[in-house]
Amino acid sequence: MEVRVVHPQLREEIFGVKTRPHLLHQMVAMQLSNRRAGTAATKTKGFVRGGGKKPWRQKGTGRARAGSIRSPLWVGGGTTFGPQPRDYSYRIPKKARREALLSALSLKNRDGKIIVLDKLEMAEAKTKVMRKVLEDLKVGAALIVIPQADEKVQRSARNLPKVKVLRAEGLNVYDLLRYEHLILTAESLKLLEERLVA
Repeated sequence: MEVRVVHPQLREEIFGVKTRPHLLHQMVAMQLSNRRAGTAATKTKGFVRGGGKKPWRQKGTGRARAGSIRSPLWVGGGTTFGPQPRDYSYRIPKKARREALLSALSLKNRDGKIIVLDKLEMAEAKTKVMRKVLEDLKVGAALIVIPQADEKVQRSARNLPKVKVLRAEGLNVYDLLRYEHLILTAESLKLLEERLVA
């Protein structure tokens, strides 16, 4: 499959802004927090089976007072202050999210890691065809951005460990920084410009 690289004039307000490392850090931290399941849980003394009967009377035995064999002080007892299910997700302001994305795109542009293709259409879903396309472009790790869902392209790339395919609306800072090259089609570049031009 032949692919044609085009060299459009990239808009300065999207691909030429100042890099803001603190925003990139905040955005990556937010994305990773939002992916956390938050399902870790331990049982407190109230949730451990058993322990309903007071093991011995309060006074007169000479032993320390005890109300339950499931006390956190006992073997087989509950956990004190263990993790409970929680939601780790949070959001930074919309303007900061936009600025972080512009920073990441500008960083890729300054490093010369953006490749724009006329189009990316595959006759069949074959990993070796996608590998050949990337070899022709002299690219190893790449984030491929397509305008809309394309099962053939997505299936062709899914077995390549250093390649990810995203739709234009799903482009994000974490994936931009994770992959060395950014490969756009002319149509996905147009959609990106429409989304990001204030």
